[in-house]
Amino acid sequence: MTVEPYDCLVIGSGQGGGPLSTALANAGYRTALVEREHIGGTCINEGCTPTKTMVASARVAYLARRAADYGVRTGPVTVDMERVRQRKRDIVASFRASSERQVFGVPNLDVLFGEASFTWPKIMRVRLNDGAERELSAERIFINTGARPSIPAIDGLDPARTLNSTTIMELDTVPDHLIVVGGGYVGLEFGQMFRRFGARVTIIQRGARLLTREDADVAHEVAAILREDGIEVLLESSPTRVAAHGASYDVTVKTQNRERVITGSHILAAAGRSPNTESLNLEAGGVRTEMGGFIAVNARLETSAPGVWALGDVKGGPAFTHISYDDFRIIRANLLEGGSRTIHDRPVPYTVFIDPQLGRVGLSEEQARASGRNIKVAKMPMSYVARADEIDETRGFMKAVVDAESGRILGCAILGVEGGEVMAMIEIAMLGRVPYTTLRDAVLAHPTLAESLNNLFSNFEK
Repeated sequence: MTVEPYDCLVIGSGQGGGPLSTALANAGYRTALVEREHIGGTCINEGCTPTKTMVASARVAYLARRAADYGVRTGPVTVDMERVRQRKRDIVASFRASSERQVFGVPNLDVLFGEASFTWPKIMRVRLNDGAERELSAERIFINTGARPSIPAIDGLDPARTLNSTTIMELDTVPDHLIVVGGGYVGLEFGQMFRRFGARVTIIQRGARLLTREDADVAHEVAAILREDGIEVLLESSPTRVAAHGASYDVTVKTQNRERVITGSHILAAAGRSPNTESLNLEAGGVRTEMGGFIAVNARLETSAPGVWALGDVKGGPAFTHISYDDFRIIRANLLEGGSRTIHDRPVPYTVFIDPQLGRVGLSEEQARASGRNIKVAKMPMSYVARADEIDETRGFMKAVVDAESGRILGCAILGVEGGEVMAMIEIAMLGRVPYTTLRDAVLAHPTLAESLNNLFSNFEK
């Protein structure tokens, strides 16, 4: 087979690979972008875009049921899952078309649909979706193949009949009883979503808290909110067996004190993700992997093979779209702009789109104390926020960690209405090294959620 020479190969068109391929092509490099399925990667096709679209539908159902609290009379609330699904599909199609327009027709960029694997360092074979094969070489190769939902090893669990974060969004009816295995942000978002659509929901979490990277008080409050919404939350619990009975399942769960059987109509596996590396034949390319199959990289996103980089979820670490996009910016800066950027010390903000949202950035209280820093903690319930009271959305609290000597903000967790947006304001202050007193004393418009920062930074725990 003739080897076709390129300057650059980009494997995967996610939020890192897509813009990187066009940046390289626009810089004059002959580039090939290889995509197995959809342009745009997980985010717009199976991740952020579709899930948050469905979260919005679930919130409307929730507010409709609460209409009487605001003095508005409505009739019985029902959910049309086929319409919810179609709305999701339409928005995904729109976003995907936009991503396709950004790569198709770009000079110096060839888009190939197929699966790539190394045959030798700097050489990859692409099995095209139409059955043909091509062999490509390049001095620079960038891997952005992402990750997929993992199915836990539970006796009797049939992977073909188990829902994951992609297939659950294709349901056309509301489950009678959804059993969620995993208490991370994926499990919580879908659990609350389908509870609001009308399903009974049970969440099973191995650990002693949900959202294991959060402080104990944050995780406890999240669990309390979900339970208030009618969700059964089982902590320190593990599913040990699954038995199918027609259209239902008996899930045997080992809890702290006993074993019990939960009968459900659907099971959602939300206990982790696996990297899409098994078909890349990385060993032939000299690319080393770490535990779980994730690609090992240094601070500049370089792999063990010279001239090969990895970006996005496939390299492990925080699996967020904005991190993948920043990986692209790091590589662009270093290769095309003469920069020397690394992943060190970059902030990792994220929002868990439960309702109310959890927005988080920087150090948690537990992390700050473990580092030996001299800190003080500002904490305030959302019921102290005028705007939250006015819209009757007072669940949750705000929390910030401050360096006691310099007054600089080290991190925050905002569990409250639009928590992600309020978190972003604090992140901006952190990026600008603005002391907490500036936010405490700022004149912010009343009544807004942002104004709550005045009071938050006046409420330090003793």
